[in-house]
Amino acid sequence: MGHSTGKAEGLQTLQLQHWVRAVRAGGVPSIKDADTGESIDLALPLARSDGGGLTFTLSKAGTATWVLRYRSAGRARELTIGNFPDIGLAEARKISREKRAEIDRAGDPAADKRQVKALAMKDWTVRQLVDDYREKILVGLGSSTQKGYGRSLKRIEHRLGALVASKISSLDIVELIEHVDVPWNESRMLLTTARMLFKHAAGRRLVSANPCAGIELTALLGKRPSIKRRLMLSEAELSELFAAEMNRENALTVRVLLGTAVRSGELRMAKWEQFDFKEDIWSVPTSKTGPGIQIPLTQLVKSWLLELRALAGASAFVLPVRGDYRNASSQGDRPINPNTIGAAIEFWLIEQKPEVRRFTPHDLRSTAKSQMRALGVPRDISEMCLNHRLPGIEGIYDVHTYFEERKQALTMWSDFLLTIERKVALTSSQCYLQAA
Repeated sequence: MGHSTGKAEGLQTLQLQHWVRAVRAGGVPSIKDADTGESIDLALPLARSDGGGLTFTLSKAGTATWVLRYRSAGRARELTIGNFPDIGLAEARKISREKRAEIDRAGDPAADKRQVKALAMKDWTVRQLVDDYREKILVGLGSSTQKGYGRSLKRIEHRLGALVASKISSLDIVELIEHVDVPWNESRMLLTTARMLFKHAAGRRLVSANPCAGIELTALLGKRPSIKRRLMLSEAELSELFAAEMNRENALTVRVLLGTAVRSGELRMAKWEQFDFKEDIWSVPTSKTGPGIQIPLTQLVKSWLLELRALAGASAFVLPVRGDYRNASSQGDRPINPNTIGAAIEFWLIEQKPEVRRFTPHDLRSTAKSQMRALGVPRDISEMCLNHRLPGIEGIYDVHTYFEERKQALTMWSDFLLTIERKVALTSSQCYLQAA
């Protein structure tokens, strides 16, 4: 393990204490030459024998440990006795003699220690297994995977945590999935997490087989529900939306989402520092939902954003929480809640009952894409406007951002939206005049 000098000699407690203090103070251990009395520095890591295989070791970090070195069945073995000074010199010698006696009786204390540790692991609970999985595996996974697995691990702990991991059967996994009342996709995440957790257990020899093997989610919960198709609002529905009686900030937010085709989370977290109104560019930073991108700002979208900036007051965010931003609450300047935009749309649909199909903020992206395609924008350009990676090899090697092409496409789309906005404004003016 380390460096030793000279012949084996009996150690002394004061000497050991001096070595440990020297290393922890940033120095090195030393001994005096018996003939000249000169101090001789010892190399680290240090290993000094006390005789009979008992060895004092000292690391560069200042950790001192007692190790018993011996041979069993012709092979060199090591048994860690404990740390110094928790175990003093006299006690280490006593333990060493006892272990030597076991060796003389054809025993192997190091192997016995490993066996005891292995037997203790066999009694691990699922909660202990989950803790080990979090420490060894989960921390190395991607952030989104950590969140998904993290939710499922909490459910596994809650339901199975007290049970012995080696005793978990496929029936326990089935009962877990059937008991947890979550959507189909979340149940799939739960089964996947359980499968990976017990794969880890099998790797540690805690289980002989993965209890998740052979379990099919469709057999438990039925066929996976069909994926909801994204909605494309028609021109008539967009006219209803532009005429909506909404809070002005919410109305402008919906318009900017339509005009830029960004994800609602990207606009929610946007700060004014990301916008260059001289060059008409919005630099969206990289996030877990997509890579960073520079979005061309059309004159219509720019006018909506400038109106939002006036409404935002002193806030650094494009969509700050409602209130007095010059006298921020105890939570400080922050963006609106992730559900605010969707709730505003839902409130309008329920209260006003417009002739518009129920939609979500994400459907505004699909509306922008589909309407741009209807305006003659090529598929790949419309995909790039949504910051989608192109499929296949083209997506891997084509690093061209299509900025000018996207600018042209978004301008066509803005002109279409401007026509709708003007028609709505004209209709509102005529209704006002008639009423007057």
